[in-house]
Amino acid sequence: MTAAATGPRVLLIASFDDGFHAHSALKRRALERLGCHVSAFDLLERPGLLARLRGTSLHERLRRALDARPDLVLVLDDGALSPAMIAPLKREAAAPWLSWFPGDVRNVAAMRDAAPAYDRCFVAGSDLVARIGGPGMPPAFYLAHGCDPSVHRPMRARDQFRANVVFAGTATPRRATLLAELVEFGLAIWGTGWRKTPLRDYCRGELLPERDYVRAYAGASVAVNLHHVAEDEPDDTGVNQRTFELAAIGVPQVVDWRRDLERCFDVGRDLHAFRTGTELKAIVKELLHDPQAAEAVGAAGRRRALSEHTYMHRVRELLRLAGTGR
Repeated sequence: MTAAATGPRVLLIASFDDGFHAHSALKRRALERLGCHVSAFDLLERPGLLARLRGTSLHERLRRALDARPDLVLVLDDGALSPAMIAPLKREAAAPWLSWFPGDVRNVAAMRDAAPAYDRCFVAGSDLVARIGGPGMPPAFYLAHGCDPSVHRPMRARDQFRANVVFAGTATPRRATLLAELVEFGLAIWGTGWRKTPLRDYCRGELLPERDYVRAYAGASVAVNLHHVAEDEPDDTGVNQRTFELAAIGVPQVVDWRRDLERCFDVGRDLHAFRTGTELKAIVKELLHDPQAAEAVGAAGRRRALSEHTYMHRVRELLRLAGTGR
């Protein structure tokens, strides 16, 4: 149940959709549940015909959104708004501007370019705190991704959503190499790009709306979580959004190891982590051969997610660090 809007007025600037940016609406819901009065500005929304004919710019549309006199402006983006655009807007509204960057180390250049425009920045990897912070930069805080238990939850799944081993995500060479080791266990893949790989026959679909994404993983005996890194990219410590969502769904999860994992979960109890393809294959095989142990891992991960890692937890911490006293 959403609390009465007795908290701060928040202007939430983000991209909203039912796929890659589904987390934006979930963060809005968490703000509202904590009593905030939220006005949403959708960066993906195209202005109407009249506005286009008048040449209404993004800057002008944002300026009008600020007429509501928010107590706080929160931007969920890795750099769509430039410091040059934000600076004059900040002069018109006496409200702190916060950025909650959802990206990882691949987006660090865009984050560093955007960060000076904000009063505080929040990043999803502990390594990013040092990369984004520093002289002349605003304070940066570690704030991990999260989940929404009303969305990310156990579901009854069947037909195309039932499989022994499931991965949902974009195809990359590294992911293809790792998943090729699992085809003998009954692999199902969801995501873009897989039709052009040797694993094309294991791809059951491409873009999934949030509900079907949850259903696909809920129907897995074992859920595989592979971070989006490549051989030529520097590794990062951050734990991806999928880690928290799978934990909340209650499915036994096997994820590639990251340093921040142990800040968030008890590895070996709440989920399993691997460092090599050989380890991944061995863990998946063991979980499939011991359903009771697999079920215990899924249950422990769900308990941990609900007790520590919901968007309510994240937003409450953000508001505290923003000085709202919530």
